[in-house]
Amino acid sequence: MRREDGLVIHEPMLASAAGIAFGISAGAVVFVAVAIALVHSTFKVVTEYERAVFFRLGRIREEAKGPGIIVKWPLMDKLVKVTLRVEVVDIPKQAVITADNVTVQVDAVVYFQVLDPVQAIIGVDDFRFASQRVAMTALRSIVGRHQLDNILAHRDDVNNELKTSIGASTHSWGVEVRQVEIRDIVLPPELLRAMARQAEAERERRAKVIAATGELGASKELAEAAATLYESPGAMQLRTLQTLAEVASENNSTLVFPLPIEILAGFVNGTIGMSSPGAGPATVPLSTVMPAPSVVKGSGAAGASTVTGSPTGTTSDAPAGVADGLTDDGQPPAGGVDADGVSQSA
Repeated sequence: MRREDGLVIHEPMLASAAGIAFGISAGAVVFVAVAIALVHSTFKVVTEYERAVFFRLGRIREEAKGPGIIVKWPLMDKLVKVTLRVEVVDIPKQAVITADNVTVQVDAVVYFQVLDPVQAIIGVDDFRFASQRVAMTALRSIVGRHQLDNILAHRDDVNNELKTSIGASTHSWGVEVRQVEIRDIVLPPELLRAMARQAEAERERRAKVIAATGELGASKELAEAAATLYESPGAMQLRTLQTLAEVASENNSTLVFPLPIEILAGFVNGTIGMSSPGAGPATVPLSTVMPAPSVVKGSGAAGASTVTGSPTGTTSDAPAGVADGLTDDGQPPAGGVDADGVSQSA
């Protein structure tokens, strides 16, 4: 090939120069890619909440590395990152039979944290999965040893017992259990209805006890008030007038006649006081009181005498049926009575 200035250029030389330039460019690209890959595989960045466990030629390093930049030799070192943050594991619902033979479904949540990354990697295949399985087994075992009322009333004690039991199993793996919480307890519908009836009966019992306690206190206060009113008759009169005023203000058409209770004292006791000249006070049953006063005149050796029957009269020594000169029907006999009170026939 001849140029205008007369210089001759051979075409094979141009092709070889272009190939060299392409090769240099491709080599540079490959070198850069290999360098980037080498740097990426050699230098690892470990965050603050992570630790790196190294295996060199299959043997584990004594301590975990991090945080920061870690040098890892390609094809020689193997790196496993372990997080040190608290992790949450949900325990699915477990069907459990309690100590009092009640079937319930219980689920919980477990909070655990890795304290020894090396032991967490070499001590168990998958510490997360293993911790969850241990928690499920401990939940069924611990809940089954308690009665239902104890689980519902003392849930904190059950949580602490679960934490101790799970932590005893995971401690050898370098995992510490921070907290265990029973999240939900599902009861059978029949048991829920029975518990509702029990709660209702308990509330009724408390209401009755409170009402009885109030009645007891009120009775004591009323007894003290009655004693005070008994010592002061004037206070009783004032209380009576106050009651009349309250009744009159509520219903004006009501008429109230106060009646002293002393008048009915004898009737309340079932007897009426009796007195006779020359003798002390005596009492007779109400059934022996004559129904109405009567006057009977009689004649005898001692002359006429008058017998008057009244509720305040005295008893006689005459035979039954002729006492006080009266017949069985309460009327005087046809022939009168003699001086001794004996009836005379016509």
